[in-house]
Amino acid sequence: MISLPGPLVTNLLRFLFLGLSALAPPSRAQLQLHLPANRLQAVEGGEVVLPAWYTLHGEVSSAQPWEVPFVMWFFKHKEKEDQVLSYINGVTTSKPGVSLVYSMPSRNLSLRLEGLQEKDSGPYSCSVNVQDKQGKSRGYSIKTLELNVLVPPAPPSCRLQGMPRVGANVTLSCQSPRSKPAVQYQWDRQLPSFQTFFAPALDVIRGSLSLTNLSSSMAGVYVCKAHNEVGTAQCNVTLEVSTGPGAAVVAGAVVGTLVGLGLLAGLVLLYHRRGKALEEPANDIKEDAIAPRTLPWPKSSDTISKNGTLSSVTSARALRPPHGPPRPGALTPTPSLSSQALPSPRLPTTDGAHPQPISPIPGGVSSSGLSRMGAVPVMVPAQSQAGSLV
Repeated sequence: MISLPGPLVTNLLRFLFLGLSALAPPSRAQLQLHLPANRLQAVEGGEVVLPAWYTLHGEVSSAQPWEVPFVMWFFKHKEKEDQVLSYINGVTTSKPGVSLVYSMPSRNLSLRLEGLQEKDSGPYSCSVNVQDKQGKSRGYSIKTLELNVLVPPAPPSCRLQGMPRVGANVTLSCQSPRSKPAVQYQWDRQLPSFQTFFAPALDVIRGSLSLTNLSSSMAGVYVCKAHNEVGTAQCNVTLEVSTGPGAAVVAGAVVGTLVGLGLLAGLVLLYHRRGKALEEPANDIKEDAIAPRTLPWPKSSDTISKNGTLSSVTSARALRPPHGPPRPGALTPTPSLSSQALPSPRLPTTDGAHPQPISPIPGGVSSSGLSRMGAVPVMVPAQSQAGSLV
């Protein structure tokens, strides 16, 4: 492909065209350029022909042998004018995808554009200057037409918003990422029975379909069609209406159960620790605990050893029959099993006192009977009549 002239050369060519047309006498300016339309539309990815041809005054036939045309096509994009094709001195230069429909020289200057894109939209200008063999201009003309490249809808995406269960509300959404002009949307239900939706449930601009108070009969395949004047694209979504509790309810029940189990486990652990805390003080030995008080006994009823321990709870006076009635409020000690097992032997005293007679065992139980009952004989020190230990 031959490269196009730079911007400087393009401007020089345009100046040459304008200069030649200015040099031509008004009476000799017989060229007329024809563009059948001021605006054309095409589809992205396709091709389009921009029709253009010229005539000389009174001559509608093909080019004459003496005609030498100079042709240039320009494209203006974002305030910048670019040359897309030129035919000068029998040489054609053009950008990729751009060509003349007819071979030159010809009076038909139609331009073919292939592999169109949306950015190819804009004004295209055709200028022509015709000379004869002697280099004299026979006329000059320039005209412009607008090209609009349309874009069919890109495949849309379908989504379901909400929980599809009986009695709930859901929204079906559909969006096409690219189109020109803007698309409109249509929702249909294909299965199990065909149904077409309209406003207000359907928003044709945003592509949303609102379904309220769902029932089992509303389940099926829903198809969204995005369309404009040059194309259509579609997507679908399957709606399944459940009759059980929603996922949020199930999740809430599971979370509630777990929390309840956690609280129950915490209470059981707290109760167990509290029980152990109450048992530990009861099992500890308190070194500084106060010994329990000894019940008061009459002075003449107990015999205490010198080391402070009770060796025997017996009383000589208790063995003798009382001389009188007991005093009110006085405590009478109960003979222990050891004191009942064997009689207290009496040793001879040094003061010449006669030994006291041994009273029989209270209760009429013999010593052999006590031995069979498991009683242990205990030696009880003798007492003098004064009450001192001997």
